[in-house]
Parts: sequence; structure tokens; C-alpha cells
Amino acid sequence: MLALSPAWAVDAAKLDDLFTRLKVAKDAGEAGRIEAEIQIEWARSGSPAMDLLMQRGDDAMEVGNFAAAAEHYTAVIDHDPDFLLAWDSRASAYYALGDIGPALADMGHVLSADPRHYDVLAGLGTILEETGDEKRALKAYLAAQAIHPYIQPVNDAIERLETKLEGQEL
Repeated sequence: MLALSPAWAVDAAKLDDLFTRLKVAKDAGEAGRIEAEIQIEWARSGSPAMDLLMQRGDDAMEVGNFAAAAEHYTAVIDHDPDFLLAWDSRASAYYALGDIGPALADMGHVLSADPRHYDVLAGLGTILEETGDEKRALKAYLAAQAIHPYIQPVNDAIERLETKLEGQEL
């Protein structure tokens, strides 16, 4: 089955297989290889123009020009609102700018379209933890872990929050 949008196509069956394999990966090395394949699938825009805009956004992020990055990712979204990597990347740019509300809105958009997006769930956990909502942060981290059991920062956050929240009702 193929999910199509104007500028890109994602092989849904391939992603389903990759996520199934990720969940049962035997170790972090195997999980890392599967994660790399998922990232490649998520990055398929099908358009050289969109790829260029994404690269410009990524380059701006790398040098700390988060406002320019957000503008580039917004341009991609304007041309192809179904390209989830642009929403995810713009959420990261907004977060780096301290614009938490817009970052959360973009994360919500991604998770509505693809609830298996472990990177966004991990980012959501980070934001919730930083804003003091540790119980919901733990739930977001656990959701990310259920999809990708080998994200070490997520596993560390779960351990930290479970220890901190021990004895408190979740």
C-alpha cells in the first residue's frame, strides 16, 4: 500500500515492516540499522526542490540560525503539507527558539498523522519534563520506548522519572 501526497510517496508496507523489526531488534546495533532505514524513508520527499529547502533548513539549524531554519521548513510545509519530516524539523527549530506552543502544535500534527514517530514522542517527553509535567513526560517517553526500545536518552529519562515518581500515582 502506498500513501501518496503531491510531492512524495512513502512505502507504508516497508515502514510497517521496519517498525515491526525495530520493536523486536535483538540489540542496539540492529536497532540502529533499522532506525537508519526508517529515517531514510521519512526523508523521502520525492522532490529535488523540497530536498534543497530541507537541506537549507538543516544547514541553518547546524549553525544555530533557528529562525531561518523554521522559515525553510515552513516553505516545505507550504508546498507539501503532508511531508511530516518538515513538520518535525520545524518543531525542533521552534523549540530551539523557545517557541514551545508552536513546537507542540507541529509535534501534534506529526503524531496525528504518524503515531509511531518515536523522535517526536521523545521530544514531547523532553518538553513536558522541562515544563514540570513529569507524569505526562514519562508517558511520552514510554510510548517512544514501546516503538523503539534502544533510544538511550529515552531509556535514561524513563529510569530517572520512574525513580523520581516512585510511589506517586501515575
